[in-house]
Amino acid sequence: MDLVGVREYRVATTRSDLALGARVIGGGTWLFSEPQPGVTEVLDLLGFGWDPVVRHDDGSLEIAATCTIATLRALPDSPLFPLCADSLLASWKIQHIATVGGNIATALPAGPMTSLAVALDAEVVIWSADGERRMPASEFVLGVQHTALVPGEVLRSIIFPEHSLSSRQGFRRIALSPLGRTGTLVTARRETSGETVFGVTGGTPRPYVLRFASSPDSRTLADAVDGIDDWYDDAHGAPDWRRAMSLRFAEELREELS
Repeated sequence: MDLVGVREYRVATTRSDLALGARVIGGGTWLFSEPQPGVTEVLDLLGFGWDPVVRHDDGSLEIAATCTIATLRALPDSPLFPLCADSLLASWKIQHIATVGGNIATALPAGPMTSLAVALDAEVVIWSADGERRMPASEFVLGVQHTALVPGEVLRSIIFPEHSLSSRQGFRRIALSPLGRTGTLVTARRETSGETVFGVTGGTPRPYVLRFASSPDSRTLADAVDGIDDWYDDAHGAPDWRRAMSLRFAEELREELS
């Protein structure tokens, strides 16, 4: 879609560009998908030239916000990479343009890159013109299209720790139609220490992380899932259905990993 209100399109070259207040763009697949009233200036983050994938000496994997979903999907580091990438309601052409960071920063309930980051206890790196801060990915999305970013900040990268990448992992997802938007997405991860972590996304306005020192029993897990009290309600699923399927998926994953 043409953004008829845009009067200036700039390519970022230095961090000082972030202080000028323009709407930032990575792949642009969401920005150009619908009218953007009030947007008069766009800053292209691709100008920073961030390496899409960086492997650190401690075994962690850093994914640039501008890394395409297709590039992430092809990485062998986690079985969740292709599963979450294919949860995106988009063609393969969109996967080759849409960015990991853009999907997270848009902060839609069905954002599969948010689900992935939460599932693997990722940390997000946030840039501003004069500094950097970090936070758990699970705390980045605060609600529907609402993130922890403040004016002048952008999502720089997502860091997946080695211990999460090497853990046992499980995945369940459902939609109302075969190619439909996610109704609920539940992930589970078991560390070598026995710590077991469940992520509930897709059917909630923000991510939920349920963490246990060891594999929980069925009742304990069900009570934890039942503690979620703000199931999302839209055309892609009713709250009671999202809750019921999340309970079912969590129990299936508990049995699978234990």
